[in-house]
Amino acid sequence: MIGAAYIHIPFCEHICHYCDFNKVFLKGQPVDEYLQSLGKEMAIATQESPPDVLNTIFVGGGTPTALNEKQLEVLCETIHCYLPFDEHIEFTFEANPGDLSEEKLKVLYDAGVNRLSFGVQTFNDELLERIGRVHRKKDVFRSIEAAKKTGFQNISVDLIYSLPGQTVADFKETLETSFTLDIEHYSGYSLIIEPKTVFYNLMRKGKLPLPGEDMEAEMYEVLIEQMNKHGYEQYEISNFAKKGYESKHNLTYWNNEHYYGFGAGSHGYVDGKRRSNFGPLKKYMEPLEDGKLPIIEEHELSKVEKMEEEMFLGLRKTKGVSIRHFSEKFAENPLSYFKDEINELVNKDLLMVEDDDIKLTHQGRFLGNEVFQNFLK
Repeated sequence: MIGAAYIHIPFCEHICHYCDFNKVFLKGQPVDEYLQSLGKEMAIATQESPPDVLNTIFVGGGTPTALNEKQLEVLCETIHCYLPFDEHIEFTFEANPGDLSEEKLKVLYDAGVNRLSFGVQTFNDELLERIGRVHRKKDVFRSIEAAKKTGFQNISVDLIYSLPGQTVADFKETLETSFTLDIEHYSGYSLIIEPKTVFYNLMRKGKLPLPGEDMEAEMYEVLIEQMNKHGYEQYEISNFAKKGYESKHNLTYWNNEHYYGFGAGSHGYVDGKRRSNFGPLKKYMEPLEDGKLPIIEEHELSKVEKMEEEMFLGLRKTKGVSIRHFSEKFAENPLSYFKDEINELVNKDLLMVEDDDIKLTHQGRFLGNEVFQNFLK
């Protein structure tokens, strides 16, 4: 059963210093041809593996809103043409503050997009410049006000902490400012330095003053406390929402459910197979000309791999992994199958078993990766 789709738009008008996603500068790129290729991929994929009615579509990047109004129209028409919509679908577009004109907002709203996810990262203008973002604090307020005025009632903001030179006081100020937006959802991530990024090169030269692990943990603690204080429930390690506004799309991943991945460099989980597409535009588009999917890698998961993924993905959720659901899905009790791993983590106060759920303790949220690695045999 496939109830979700991720669609990748790899174009950006500016590349941030920390970003390692599959992206290219917008100028001079074959954007219109790429959109045609997306349609071809959707047509082939949905014919080979027909979907259920989708309850979530997420358009990410790159910067989807870097497309012009006409291109956004074409993209939305393509999505409607090939993907069957549930009447209660969550249809999300990622956006950069400052990118969204009133005309673009109207195109998206009229096409049924009902959720926007803004890459804000911080409200400190000096930090924004340091990390290579082109928007400023005032742009965030302007964009979100315009989105609400258009009719959007489900808005999310991404924040990053543990940025170069950032202090706990800086981060607290960013949170205080963000709560004045009165939006429905937040994602808060610690900065990860990835290879092939500007920050990676600076770090190797010793020119990247990072806050360090202790301060990073303190910022995460502040994030959890402040979100809870302001009425945002932590439903996953990095995600917080007002009741009823949890991201259906994110939950697709953490519930270990099937989803399409469309576009250059995207990943999907279809018919029990993890698959990934070619990243370079030319390599992505060429197979589609011949009516073939642009898959560079495909792996059919064994039952053991599926059970491992069920654990380390599901444990990201605050409510954790349901023992009953796991047992029904795999005909194995996780408490028996992963007995040694679970006992060890419970003894370390990183996991707890409560009624039907196996879940992270408060301390376990800070050491998630250590917990997840235990379930990879």
